[in-house]
Amino acid sequence: MNLVIHDLTQEEWSKVASKYDGWKVISDNGTIKPCIGCFGCWVKSPGECVIKDGYDQMGALIHHADEVLVISKYTYGGLSSFVKNVFDRSIGWVSPYFEVYEGEMHHQKRYPEDKPMSFIFRGAGLTEEDQAKARGYVEAACRNFHAIIKSITFETLESADSKPQGTEDGLAPTSVQKAAVSGLASTSVQKAADMQDVSETMEAGRLVMLNCSLRADNANSKKFMKRVLALLDGEQEIINLSSYLAHSEQLVELLLSAERIVLGMPLYVDGVPSAPLRIMELLEKSGKAAGKKIYVVANMGLYESKQIRHLLSIVKTWCEACGSEYCGGLAIGAGEMLKMMMRSENIDKGPSKNMAEGTKKIAAAINAGQAIEDIYADPFKFSRGMYIFAANASWPLDAKKNGLKKKDLFRQL
Repeated sequence: MNLVIHDLTQEEWSKVASKYDGWKVISDNGTIKPCIGCFGCWVKSPGECVIKDGYDQMGALIHHADEVLVISKYTYGGLSSFVKNVFDRSIGWVSPYFEVYEGEMHHQKRYPEDKPMSFIFRGAGLTEEDQAKARGYVEAACRNFHAIIKSITFETLESADSKPQGTEDGLAPTSVQKAAVSGLASTSVQKAADMQDVSETMEAGRLVMLNCSLRADNANSKKFMKRVLALLDGEQEIINLSSYLAHSEQLVELLLSAERIVLGMPLYVDGVPSAPLRIMELLEKSGKAAGKKIYVVANMGLYESKQIRHLLSIVKTWCEACGSEYCGGLAIGAGEMLKMMMRSENIDKGPSKNMAEGTKKIAAAINAGQAIEDIYADPFKFSRGMYIFAANASWPLDAKKNGLKKKDLFRQL
């Protein structure tokens, strides 16, 4: 069995469906729900998502496939929100346990396999830089999934409704690509012309802090954002994206009213989680997000904060598409450990030292409305080996709370 995951419209799919006769097809039927970061696919029903919406068996589907093909709209250097949602919901394909793989901390395999994966990115005016971003993201995601990259292909579209023209990975841009790239200048002019309309709705100095984790008040993201919040001028508050899942237009209007936006989010499959990515797509589509100052506070359970670089790159590329100003991000590694140290009076010392210094720097930038270089905060003087040992020891304890034994964590479907 071969598996294809795509975000094509029904009309677009009808033109290519015959190529994939006999394949298992995963597409958007309108029922998919975003990953909520509950770890249920690791410690409640290992290998299987707890959300029963028809996409709960993605890890098993990838395992049983001989090979996987992903077709996605090129979206800020990565996958579209739907395809990213499918990837986020597939993490049960790997085990919760950690190891050092290719010099970085990653999850161990659940299945003894190296799955071949192919990717087709579709977009208008995909430059060599765009293609490099997509390749970098795919390499990171496949490294985390222990997958083998079979191919990466780019299909150039003159417009959203035009027929794609394929360009193999690594080849020079076609004439269609070059024409589309030259057309970006006129797009930038239009965005500049829209600035006056935006200023009518954007309140000068207004700050909105958005907790993008669907774990809401229980999220590590919110805990780190609260640390930043305590250092900001004036009275500010953090709003939860989870409260707006059924009211995305209302959230978009709220964000459009702000001059400064702080996005707090966890790392999901090496990028922005699908729920905030969808909001980002809607903000760009509105054509009214120009001129805003965007900051990011991102965290993850893996040790090396540098693994958050693709998430920050995606937000930066989104800012360029919207005409907003990317003003820097704070990337926090080993978030599960550091969040527990937030209650300590000695937060400026020990393993949390780099994180504490990073929150001060980004808070100062937010207060001043200034841009800074991205900050990468690893645990201070706490070894990766000790962190992995402690993290792996916690998984059986979490499983026990759900009536499972340690051996159940290795379940294969």
